[in-house]
Amino acid sequence: MVSDVHGNSGALAKAGQGADALVCLGDLVLFLDYADHSRGIFPDLFGVENADRIVELRTARRFDEARDLGRRLWAELAVDRDTAIESAVRRQYEELFAAFPTPTYATYGNVDIPGLWSEYARPGTTVLDGERVELGGLVFGFVGGGLRSPMRTPYEISDEEYAAKVEALGEVDVLCSHIPPDVPELTYDTVARRFERGSRALLDAVRRTRPRYALFGHVHQPLARRMRIGATECVNVGHSASTGRPWTLEW
Repeated sequence: MVSDVHGNSGALAKAGQGADALVCLGDLVLFLDYADHSRGIFPDLFGVENADRIVELRTARRFDEARDLGRRLWAELAVDRDTAIESAVRRQYEELFAAFPTPTYATYGNVDIPGLWSEYARPGTTVLDGERVELGGLVFGFVGGGLRSPMRTPYEISDEEYAAKVEALGEVDVLCSHIPPDVPELTYDTVARRFERGSRALLDAVRRTRPRYALFGHVHQPLARRMRIGATECVNVGHSASTGRPWTLEW
């Protein structure tokens, strides 16, 4: 089980070793590495100095200034924004999807571009979003993407659309999502010093349907990596880009 791969194809290729299947909870793309500002699409296009500055502004929650800086930089670029990003994402996806073992079950993160996944997902990789699959006698339900936020990442949707996907799953044994249920201990990032968006619909589903596990990522340095909500074990499976290690679900 991995999440928040963010360009770490080497670790991704090893993540499924010895496992019956690999489950990936999204965020394959590396746009900007907050720990190493020289890595990612943004510094490749605009340099490390501008990456330093935009991280500083976002960390200080000065999102309007960060967007102003971004608009100025994109305006100065020789190619348009969408073309530059898609070209860079395609290069990353080609390498990352090639690293997926067989079988892999994956859903989207908030920085992913779902429209491109069908072009790169090979036989043996199953993409699910608002859908269920049975693995080893357990029913896994998948909900991809994130909720709308000041970061305005590529795959953010409304609370209502997200809730509809959660509702479509019904009762499952393992609830898999990119973002966590909306619980402060699970949504607060201790390094970024801010709350990320969690889903109230996921929290309601956990309380109502009582899955064995609720598994997610998104928050890289959470206040709590795991906690119980009623009968459900809630687990942040980890920031795979930095740890390089998968989380193992055994039953």
